[in-house]
Amino acid sequence: MPDISVIISTYNAEAWLEKVLWGYSCQSFKNFEIVIADDGSGPKTKELIEDFKAKGILDINHVWQEDEGFQKSRILNKAIEACKADYIVMSDGDCIPRADFLEVHNQYKQKGYFLSGGYFMLPMDISLKINKEDILSGNCFDLKWLSDNGLKRSFKNNKLTSKGLKSELLNALTPTNASWNGHNASGWKQDIVAVNGFDERMQYGGQDRELGERLFNLGIKSKQIRYSAICVHLDHKRGYKTPESINKNLEIRAATKNEKKKWTDYGIVKK
Repeated sequence: MPDISVIISTYNAEAWLEKVLWGYSCQSFKNFEIVIADDGSGPKTKELIEDFKAKGILDINHVWQEDEGFQKSRILNKAIEACKADYIVMSDGDCIPRADFLEVHNQYKQKGYFLSGGYFMLPMDISLKINKEDILSGNCFDLKWLSDNGLKRSFKNNKLTSKGLKSELLNALTPTNASWNGHNASGWKQDIVAVNGFDERMQYGGQDRELGERLFNLGIKSKQIRYSAICVHLDHKRGYKTPESINKNLEIRAATKNEKKKWTDYGIVKK
């Protein structure tokens, strides 16, 4: 049995997903499975996954549903049910994990808590330039390599260079809330199931945060690891982002907070 199940969401983005899977192929922590939460991708995604499985590189379970528009919450719930491990790490098919990514999540996991990580956003030109060798060698996490390829100076670059005491200090000092972030978060499967997973009424915009808010209402606390568990985020368009979905989700989140909801009637278990 795996110690960790990694849920990776994807939709018709094979070039990015391939880079992400190469990132998981060189993790220092080895006892994990990957559950692909596929929101209706075409055959190219299946071919890519089957190729990785055939090579025996990764233990992958491909969970797929029909394409009915942006239904990420629904496919994530199906992926949660499919997870074999007691502990779940969630990320996206556009986030390449550093080699110690799962090791950090495993190190910091604790009963009664979930972990809140972040990401390092890359511009499109560098996202396209990264290849398999850059991932396996760790170049895509190396600040010098990224700077040589056009990355601008920023305080956020500390995410790539922080280790040990420095990362602990920045985790403690960051003003960013330790929320559940779909691109980099982890928690116990029993806790996620106890709040009934994701609210399937919610499309793009904050459905991950709302899950975390119900976990808080359940009494689960959070720990900040945004400067410790590192993944680089590949750039892409977001055609599924609409004002309507954002506003609808804000209303649902407000009700969750105001009514201190621990459970959604629109999650894994249906009303």
